[in-house]
Amino acid sequence: MATIDSLPPLRDVIASHGISARKQLGQNFLLDLNLTARIARAAGDLTTADILEVGPGPGGLTRGLLAEGARRVLAVEKDERCLPALAEIADAYPGRLAVLNADALTVDPTQHLGQPIKVVANLPYNVGTELLVRWLTPAHWPPFWQSLTLMFQKEVAERIVAKPGSKAYGRLALLAQWRAEAKIVLTLPPEAFTPAPKVHSAVVHLTAMPEPRYPADAKILAHVTATAFNQRRKMLRAALKGLAPGIDDLLSEAGIPPTARAEEIDLERFCTLARLLADQRRPEQI
Repeated sequence: MATIDSLPPLRDVIASHGISARKQLGQNFLLDLNLTARIARAAGDLTTADILEVGPGPGGLTRGLLAEGARRVLAVEKDERCLPALAEIADAYPGRLAVLNADALTVDPTQHLGQPIKVVANLPYNVGTELLVRWLTPAHWPPFWQSLTLMFQKEVAERIVAKPGSKAYGRLALLAQWRAEAKIVLTLPPEAFTPAPKVHSAVVHLTAMPEPRYPADAKILAHVTATAFNQRRKMLRAALKGLAPGIDDLLSEAGIPPTARAEEIDLERFCTLARLLADQRRPEQI
């Protein structure tokens, strides 16, 4: 087992504190500190940033972040059983780790961290996608975060970076790629975790862009893509017919064949369609 600091190996930490992964919390612990350090490095230079970590568990990634020089880490952990182990890490890195026993869905990181902020986390499977969507859809852009370096089930990671024409392509790809650069930086097999999940995992790195890749109203774009992909087997003229009169003409004006299906249409043309709809109707009517 790799040694990156003076603290005990993670297996010993888990044993001494009686921490077993709980399925209902979406927990799968990554115990190899070589791997947690690699994830930390995938987030880039940490020495000038504060880090938000969600679901640290016994603190493997937390230790990787601190060992790689993170200025300060806020670890948000819902499971009280993990708090003593995280307290030991805080003692080993005085003044650099704050632990918050809370549900990450209720936490405002800007109340605890200074800019710039990077999010680095092995997200619990049961809330990972919900957290990502929240971070990608703030009321104002740019968001509070400079980058997101997040571990997901590989299938979810592939949906984030998917391109038009692939089975994985859908709303999550459009949402992520509209205002961020997204790429998979690491893939991990089930046996890297304790307990081993049934699926492979992957780390996705997203960098916030200063402005959206193409102009569009966020609410209209979200509604258009939701409507299109909720009926992805239908031609778009049928799937989107309720959005506006003369939808065939609007689709054609956006460069979208009315007989095409959602998975065939790239982000730029969805944004064009959203702008045309905004011109035709007030947003609250769409």
